[in-house]
Amino acid sequence: MDTAEYWDRQAAHFDESPDHGLNDPVVRTAWSKVLLPLLPTECNVADLGCGTGSLSVLLAEHGHCVTGVDVSSRMVEAAVAKASAAGVDATFIVGDAAEPPLAPGAYDVVLSRHVLWAMPDPDEALGRWVRLLRPGGRVVLVEGRWWTGAGLSAAEVTELLLRHRSEARLQHLEDAELWGGPIGDERFLVHSTA
Repeated sequence: MDTAEYWDRQAAHFDESPDHGLNDPVVRTAWSKVLLPLLPTECNVADLGCGTGSLSVLLAEHGHCVTGVDVSSRMVEAAVAKASAAGVDATFIVGDAAEPPLAPGAYDVVLSRHVLWAMPDPDEALGRWVRLLRPGGRVVLVEGRWWTGAGLSAAEVTELLLRHRSEARLQHLEDAELWGGPIGDERFLVHSTA
């Protein structure tokens, strides 16, 4: 089974996880408090590996112009429906987050959540992502090393980002409100404005 087919099969139930669907107001508010302070006002955001568009819609509700990219056509269909139901304007494209079909230098922010670790070559993917940014653009990476052993550590993601940017700021995401319950693994955000 290829990657797109795998995520197509996950799409129907993806939002059942509290941090995926953001259907719980407490979880949704927690993500707003983490992400919104990191973004300039009303900026262009590339949400890479956007899944069902939960973060895309959240940011669009706060005035950002969001383009989501996901390899799964069913995830993109769900994202379009979610944006429509929320009454927000966001664009969603079927495409590979490792090589996003987006214009270089067109975005103020590149955001990805739980995507970098799954890239065949995270360093190459991150290099492509950084090229999407305008001068002074921001990278926001939400990642983790999960109890299953999958993922990337905070040290690994920080090192990767520093290969492409002059700074990398780490924020641990241990608050149960972000995930819909307590966690026992490493979850974090690494971001850069330069």
